[in-house]
Amino acid sequence: MTQPTFDVLTIGNAIVDVFSRVDEGFLTRHNVTKGMMRLVSEKESAELFEDMGPSTQISGGSGANTAVGVASFGGKVAFIGKVKADALGRVFSHDTRSAGVHFETPHATAGPTTASSLILITPDGERTMNTFLGACVHLSPGDIDEAIVSQARVTYLEGYLWDPPLAKQAFKKAARIARDAGRLVSITLSDSFCVDRHRDSFLDLIRNDIDIVFANEKEITSLYQVEHFDEALQRVRKDCAIAALTRSEAGCVIVKGDEIHVVEAHPVEKLVDATGAGDLFASGFLYGFTRDLPLVQCARLGALAAAEVISHVGARPELSLNAHAKAQGLL
Repeated sequence: MTQPTFDVLTIGNAIVDVFSRVDEGFLTRHNVTKGMMRLVSEKESAELFEDMGPSTQISGGSGANTAVGVASFGGKVAFIGKVKADALGRVFSHDTRSAGVHFETPHATAGPTTASSLILITPDGERTMNTFLGACVHLSPGDIDEAIVSQARVTYLEGYLWDPPLAKQAFKKAARIARDAGRLVSITLSDSFCVDRHRDSFLDLIRNDIDIVFANEKEITSLYQVEHFDEALQRVRKDCAIAALTRSEAGCVIVKGDEIHVVEAHPVEKLVDATGAGDLFASGFLYGFTRDLPLVQCARLGALAAAEVISHVGARPELSLNAHAKAQGLL
């Protein structure tokens, strides 16, 4: 097997995030469930935007955020995702490439606009996402670059993109290419609502094609339809080689066969915006994993990255995670 060109390849939704601070009444007025992600139409997105206060635009998308995090740690990383050849598409491409991520997926020239997510941040720092998926759901098997997949040590799949049939085919193609090249495949379950929609196919994928699964407490208990985290933990350890399970301020649990590692959350002075916490946890973990660091150290790097990203608005780091980790004695 040849030496990989990339440490990590992430495949996911290419989205421009639009952040705005709102009060609880705004969520009630628009009948929005706090802390969840919901899909909206172009019309609904426009109506929410009109009623929002001042906003900030930052390129995002779960898998893309993870890619940027890996790059910030100093890893070699690529991203595959679909944008349109429009203003937001150009913003996304510039932001992602300038962060050190290899991104060459051809832009769509027809169809819906580049995806956007209106992220409403309440005073407690919780984020509620209202996402118009636009062009990103038109990712197809033809967009999967076999050379890139086969040259990535780990391919990381974003669960949010499991909805569209063509994107699902693209995921399966990428997993097959990675497997044939002797590489590893990982997935993030993304959201408990996402898990509810695709439980059976997620379980089938995890049992047959996934080496590392990332999930938070809600997602993993939803996957196995159990009430208690410990029960879900015992189930997933039988289905996947490695599970990285996050529990917000309670830290995370890393499971590998008979090994169970409980790692504390990294201290945060103030929770400003929870957007991207799971994405950046995955970036730190994967960076450490692709450098053959112990699982506990991988988890601590993930916790460090998550803590950095929730300390400010936006789902991408505002400093060098590599320098930050060295200052904390983690690298």
